[in-house]
Parts: sequence; structure tokens; C-alpha cells
Amino acid sequence: MIRKEQEFFVMIERDEDGLYVGEVPQLRACYSQGKTIDELMTNIKEVITLCLEEEQELTNEFIGVQKVLV
Repeated sequence: MIRKEQEFFVMIERDEDGLYVGEVPQLRACYSQGKTIDELMTNIKEVITLCLEEEQELTNEFIGVQKVLV
């Protein structure tokens, strides 16, 4: 079966150990990490593929990120 390419957004943070942690808000429990952003992106692509095999529908529509000054 040929799957149509889909676009996903990855929210990236750096944790206290210096690892990059990425989460895909459109997919439930879809996250990974890496020592570099390139490693993270390779890992997250694999996780997205696994998440898509498990889920038939996207759980959320990603709207964007806003910065708030408090």
C-alpha cells in the first residue's frame, strides 16, 4: 500500500541533560529524543511511522506556538 506523504510539526525542547526531546502534537504519545537535532529528527520519523501504524486518525490539529510574556 502506498501512503501519501503527510506533514507533521515537531515541538523541540532541550532537557536538563542536554538531550533534544521532540513531540508531535498531532499524534498521541508520539515523542523521541536525540543527542543532536539531526539524531532527534531521524528518531522522530521512525516514531511517527510507528504511531501512524497504530492510529487511523490524527488526534489533534496543530495550530501553532505563541509566546507569552508574564
